[in-house]
Amino acid sequence: MNVVIKVDDETKKKMIEYYKDKKRNKVIPYVVFQAEDEDTVITMYESGKVMFQGVSADVDASMWGVVQNNKEKEEENIKNSKYYACSSVGSDEVGTGDYFGPIVVSATYVKKEDIAFLEKLGVADSKKLSDEKIKKIAPEIAKKIPYRSMILSNKEYNEKHTSSLNMNKFKAVLHNKVLYQLISEEKPKYDYIIVDEFAKENRYYGYLNGVKDIQRDITFMTKAEDKNLAVACASIISRYIFLKEFDKLSDALHIPLIKGASRDVDKIGEEIVEKYGADKLNECAKLNFINTERILKTKII
Repeated sequence: MNVVIKVDDETKKKMIEYYKDKKRNKVIPYVVFQAEDEDTVITMYESGKVMFQGVSADVDASMWGVVQNNKEKEEENIKNSKYYACSSVGSDEVGTGDYFGPIVVSATYVKKEDIAFLEKLGVADSKKLSDEKIKKIAPEIAKKIPYRSMILSNKEYNEKHTSSLNMNKFKAVLHNKVLYQLISEEKPKYDYIIVDEFAKENRYYGYLNGVKDIQRDITFMTKAEDKNLAVACASIISRYIFLKEFDKLSDALHIPLIKGASRDVDKIGEEIVEKYGADKLNECAKLNFINTERILKTKII
């Protein structure tokens, strides 16, 4: 699917900032930038037009409020959908695109009667909420909404990461664990189990070959955090835990860390290596990221 929109200068600035860590290292004539966000490629032209290409192109484009002439109608359609107005279990993860900090995966159980409470709090996809907002509402969500979370530390990630145990397999295993644990322990009465799709169904279950306890009956959908409140709550709780762990790591290193995997992150990595030695990266970073190569090469004289 291809969607082309026209943006004003203010929106253009916001988009450049939003996609700065997802830009492709590619120079194209008359193009301000080209970025890749999950399954969507975003190309901004000097003319102010922006093209979104991919399965979720329309969803990504609608973030900027210019695709639908009637945004209120679009939001109403979401709220009336069977995946929104229902009792559901959902899971989502945070930290997979960050060089520093752990991976956090959470699953939540949202009953239909909880929807009004969550809407009043302003629950939405955590990527669209400020860190301050997440820190404010996550504890309120956790008090009322059953959830399970898992934290995969950088050290454990680096110990286990191989060509056969890649990021998507990590995600599948962690999603399965929190979903299975929540459902087996809480025994929720749900209409759907929803996972934000990072792999097709067959591939997802293929990643779980050899796993003893597997949660089945899952509905996979792209941008699920925009369409289902259980996934949105899982996203917020995961982000909240990630932020807490990220701050702890910064404090332990006595160095303010930066989220994402940009060149600015490399500078922080160089500072860590300078202060503690290269081995310290094993405890605070995901070593398979290209940042490691860039950081360590700068230290070779």
